[in-house]
Amino acid sequence: MSFTLETLDERIALRAAASLDESYTAKLIAAGVQRVAKKLGEESTEAVIAAVAGNRDELTGEAADVLYHLLVLLRAAGVPLSDVMATLEARTAQSGIAEKASRPKGIV
Repeated sequence: MSFTLETLDERIALRAAASLDESYTAKLIAAGVQRVAKKLGEESTEAVIAAVAGNRDELTGEAADVLYHLLVLLRAAGVPLSDVMATLEARTAQSGIAEKASRPKGIV
């Protein structure tokens, strides 16, 4: 069995339900959406820096951090991963250029 975003999401759900003393995930979610969003922003910035520097190993690690913190943010905000995956699936029915053109003005 291969490791998937769904697998990670399931682990995050288990850790979110754990004691704050035992789980970084639970502690992060308890701190609120704003804190989780800030952490995601930090990790995203670190991934960008690693990419621009051409550091493949660092980018790999930072990308893992971004995915983890994104899934934690979704959980903290009450947005199921399945909703995000359904949106991605729907978007693959057309080209990215056509999909962007179909969005209301002001949304990037």
